[in-house]
Amino acid sequence: MSSPHSSVATPQATRLAPPLAGARNYPAQKPAEVYLFGTCVLDLFFPEAGMDAIRLLEREGIRVHFPQGQSCCGQPAYTSGYTDEAREVARAQLALFSHDWPVVVPSGSCAGMFRHHYAELFHDEPATLRQVEALAARTYELAEFLLEVCRIQLDDRGSPVKVALHTSCSARREMGTHVHGRSLLSQLGQVERVDHDHESECCGFGGTFCVRMPDISGAMVRDKTAALAGAGADAVVSADCGCLLNINGAFEKQQQSLRGEHLASFLLRRTGGKSDGVQS
Repeated sequence: MSSPHSSVATPQATRLAPPLAGARNYPAQKPAEVYLFGTCVLDLFFPEAGMDAIRLLEREGIRVHFPQGQSCCGQPAYTSGYTDEAREVARAQLALFSHDWPVVVPSGSCAGMFRHHYAELFHDEPATLRQVEALAARTYELAEFLLEVCRIQLDDRGSPVKVALHTSCSARREMGTHVHGRSLLSQLGQVERVDHDHESECCGFGGTFCVRMPDISGAMVRDKTAALAGAGADAVVSADCGCLLNINGAFEKQQQSLRGEHLASFLLRRTGGKSDGVQS
């Protein structure tokens, strides 16, 4: 039993993201060339977001390379306990990024896999570990790269709109890139970001989690969509396609008109670029 004088956690305190290990040092100048790691979910379900990410980077004067052999980052196998299989998937990705260009990833979860978990997979292979550590140092989530490396300045050309931002668990807790998404949206003068309850909670996707535990996953996404719909937002924006796939699927099943859009597509369209996305 706790003492009557013991401290009591403030409501929702556990929902806050833990502090990152340390501040990251960013390049003084943006590079001339980068790799884009598109992620398997983006490639299969949101290809327009990948193209829009490329357009944003090219508009900053950067040449984008997209290795055609890329596939999954290995996270689904890794988080499911299939370490050997995850290692082989990761090894295949490592072979694709031979130049020392930055690797930009339009997903916090896949970027987190590169930056934080490849080292665990190859901890007993010294030569590969050095390669993995070099890759981690030059891997950036898209919003982080645009803000901190490109130092992008956005000119909003859209109509007034209220937007709810959803960040994946990895983007928030491993990469800390929810703050970068917020900062980019804050540059858009006609965009009002609205806070929503359950903002820092998982949407229920979690890769293979939603398949292994569909009842729990379903309850989580119902909570998430209810919070988003109740926030008074006109649109939902996220930088992670796995979450968008789950959230949009739930919205569709609930017969709601609200839909989520990848941050890359939203930013490009709001600043006068031509997006492949279908939203207006």
